[in-house]
Amino acid sequence: MKFLFLIIFIVIMSKPFVLFDFTKESNIQNWSVVNDGVMGGLSKGNFSVNDKGDGFFTGHVSLENNGGFSSVRYNFESKSVSNYKKITLRLKGDGKQYQIRVKTRISDYYSYIAYIKTNGEWQTLEILFSNMIPSFRGNILDLPNYPGEYMEQFAILIGNKKNEDFKLYLDKIELE
Repeated sequence: MKFLFLIIFIVIMSKPFVLFDFTKESNIQNWSVVNDGVMGGLSKGNFSVNDKGDGFFTGHVSLENNGGFSSVRYNFESKSVSNYKKITLRLKGDGKQYQIRVKTRISDYYSYIAYIKTNGEWQTLEILFSNMIPSFRGNILDLPNYPGEYMEQFAILIGNKKNEDFKLYLDKIELE
């Protein structure tokens, strides 16, 4: 009997947690775009749900006025993530590099980051928590990597140090 409970416990605990699953009916009010305009830049980003039900992050990164980034952020109530080890993303990019960012607490001044490279096709990408490094304004901090205990924010940022248009479609974000 104890063995049966152990198996049930393992199955329940190994089930992915869906952080966000985009559909045509998705409520994206907790998603917000933050561009370099907060520092005087001129980049523009937009986030919406398209007619196919995908999250759609699009815009233009401008280096004018010391700019250079656009991001979309999802804030949510604190989630214990200690039973998970990675973020799994299903997305379609434009062949560009993006930064995946998480925060333990929204009030933290730094984020834990990892880079992904899109290929123009639908892809499923995995990012281990242990590979996410602490960063603030593009500088790596002398702190441990993401401990994977709590999460209150998930974000995607584009900032490749060049003027460029971008398009990124999101289908699902899970923790495994």
